[in-house]
Amino acid sequence: MSQPQISVQLYSIHKALEADLDGSLGKLAEIGLTTVEAFDYVRRVDELKVAFDRYGLSAPTAHARMIEDAGSATPDGLLTVPPVEETFAAATALGVQVVIDPHVPLERWATRDDVQRNADRLNSLAAQAATHGLKVGYHNHDHELSTVIDGTPVLELFAEQLDPSVLLEIDLYWAAAGGVDPVALVRKLGDRVVAVHVKDGPLRPGITSRQLPEDQLPAGRGDVPLAEALAASTPRYAVIEFDHYAGDIFDGIAESYRFLTATLTK
Repeated sequence: MSQPQISVQLYSIHKALEADLDGSLGKLAEIGLTTVEAFDYVRRVDELKVAFDRYGLSAPTAHARMIEDAGSATPDGLLTVPPVEETFAAATALGVQVVIDPHVPLERWATRDDVQRNADRLNSLAAQAATHGLKVGYHNHDHELSTVIDGTPVLELFAEQLDPSVLLEIDLYWAAAGGVDPVALVRKLGDRVVAVHVKDGPLRPGITSRQLPEDQLPAGRGDVPLAEALAASTPRYAVIEFDHYAGDIFDGIAESYRFLTATLTK
C-alpha cells in the first residue's frame, strides 16, 4: 500500500498569501512540502502557477465551492462563488486533478430531500468536470456528522447517493467534533476517501465550524486520533490544515509535517 502524499491546504496561510504569495509558497517548499491544496485559485491562477513552478510545488487537489449557486458568498463573506466553468478551466490550467467543494451550510442538510439535492448537484458537476479531465469531491465539517437522519449521519447518506466517480475528503478534526469516530468513518467510506485533512486540537464540548475554535494545535498534539485514522484509510493525500492557529502558522505547519513524516514511515 503506497503512502499518501503530504500536502497543506493553502487556506491555512490565507493571510500570508495575501501579503506575499510568492514568499509564502517559498516557505512551504523550505519546510519540505512539494504538494499543496489550492483555494481561491480562480482569480490568481497565473500567479499561483508561476510560484508553483518556481518552488517545485503541485496542487493535485483544490477547494472551490460548486454545489451552491454561482455568485453567492462564502460563509465568511470573503469570496464570491465563480461560475463552475471558470472553476474547472482554472483548475485545469493549474494542474489540479480533483476539485473539492469545501462547504454546504448546515441548513442544506436538514432533510433527506436536502441530502439528495446535494448529491444530485455534485453528480451533475462530476459529469461536467469529466469533460475537463477532472474529478470532483466533497469536504466535511462537523454538521454533516452531527446532523442525523433515522440514526445515520447525513454525510453517510450523502455518500450512498453519490456517483462512484465522486470522491470525499474527510476532515478528521471536524468528524471528531461532529461526534463520530473518525477511524471508523474513514474505514466505512473506504476507497472513496481521496484525502484526509490532518488537523488537531482539544476535543472539548461545543466545538463548531460556525464559530471557529482558536485552540487548534499542530498535528499530534491534540485529541484527534490522527495516526489511527491514517492507518485505517488509504487516502492519496494527507493534507495539513489549520482553520486558525495562535502561533506562527509556518511553525505549526512544519511541526505537523514532521509528525506526518514520522507517522507515515512507521
